[in-house]
Amino acid sequence: MIRSMTGYGKGNFENDKYKLEIEIKSVNHRYNDIILKMPKKFFQFEDFIKSEIKKDVKRGRVEVYFNFVEIASDNISIKPNFAVIDKYYDAYSKISKKYDLKDKPSLSLLTKNQDSFIIEIEEDDEKEVLEVLKNALRPAITNLIDMRNTEGEKLLVDIMERIKIISELVEIIENKSPEILINHKNKMRERVNEILDKIEIDDNRLAQEIAIYADKTNVTEEIVRLKSHFKQFELIINQGGDVGRKLDFLVQELNREVNTIGSKSPDIDISNYVVNMKSEIEKIREQIQNLE
Repeated sequence: MIRSMTGYGKGNFENDKYKLEIEIKSVNHRYNDIILKMPKKFFQFEDFIKSEIKKDVKRGRVEVYFNFVEIASDNISIKPNFAVIDKYYDAYSKISKKYDLKDKPSLSLLTKNQDSFIIEIEEDDEKEVLEVLKNALRPAITNLIDMRNTEGEKLLVDIMERIKIISELVEIIENKSPEILINHKNKMRERVNEILDKIEIDDNRLAQEIAIYADKTNVTEEIVRLKSHFKQFELIINQGGDVGRKLDFLVQELNREVNTIGSKSPDIDISNYVVNMKSEIEKIREQIQNLE
């Protein structure tokens, strides 16, 4: 499977205590760069989150966003601080006795002070939080990969169509090359006749010059290598996986061979074919930059 580096995925999970939504976005990047934007509660799971993403994402810049809500919390306990309340009670009682007050200290009076209570906050159950994380993270990653696969298939179709165009142009050049050589031979003979009118031409010498020209303009090797690159292209794509870097190297080789053909051939038609091939190669290169 060929994957694009561009994608988006979202996962949700909710139980009686927590509600978690995770969004993952990925874009082109030379390496595997994962950015986490999450609440403090999940800091301890950073390595786990990154390792889970790296199982499926080999290359690209990945940003992970957390939307976390605590629906209810049973980890808070409030207890009366009797040691302090007793002190308040004794103090209020002494005041009542000194000033001959009949009212006893009321409940509201004894509990209005903040230190009359002990508030204890227990740590969240690590296993429970991790389970919530897993149930939201895995669907987000799965959805991300599904989109990257879909985008990758679209890119693949476009790339292979352009490879087909280049291959057809190479075939045209290959078939046209003998014709170009014959035309050049005839033109050379005509020019010699014009310059050396009525003087006998040394056919051996002319043949030698044509042979030299043919050697300089021969693009057979370049065509053979281009065809080999086309086969290699198809082989790499069929293997699937992270093919971006391999295809990028092949595109550079395609461009090099096409440039050589352009520099060797003086034919205007072939020059136009070369321009068209280079245009298609550049479009392929741009598309490959999106592949993992």
